[in-house]
Amino acid sequence: MFSVQSLSRSAALAALGACALASLCGCAPTNAPAVQAAQPTSAFHISNIEVNTAPLLAQSGNPTAKWVQQALPGQLAQAFAANMAPGDPSGATLRVRVDSVHLGQGGPADPDSMRGVATLSGSAAGRTRLRATSTYIPSPVDQALWEQALQGRVQTLSQSFAESGAFKRRP
Repeated sequence: MFSVQSLSRSAALAALGACALASLCGCAPTNAPAVQAAQPTSAFHISNIEVNTAPLLAQSGNPTAKWVQQALPGQLAQAFAANMAPGDPSGATLRVRVDSVHLGQGGPADPDSMRGVATLSGSAAGRTRLRATSTYIPSPVDQALWEQALQGRVQTLSQSFAESGAFKRRP
């Protein structure tokens, strides 16, 4: 037999659960795409991407600069996929200079960050300052595989950095 107190607690929990479920129903419609593809644009065409990590090499040294040099060109090509026109003689060159990378201690209080500048040859827009951040959450595995963990963090930052540049260049 249920007591009035346990019945009211059960009813309250059921009502709270129903409210929470009802509030979540409208959050993500089932027909909404999870990731939206880049919209093709004819605003500019990029035929070449150049990444300059010399300032980063002076600031952080290797292997950080090497990891950025390996990851960033591909991330930029992916972020600007709608504008890429390799080999197009009338295409612009996207030049990105990475000035600094900070790998924080972890968590939102000390995030990883990357700063630099992007220029698009032939563009009236000139230089665009870029900054990207990424929150690192330490894992016990990172202590055993610390170099792979650091490289993964740099790759994540490179992706965020490339996407921030693509976002700033969209019309």
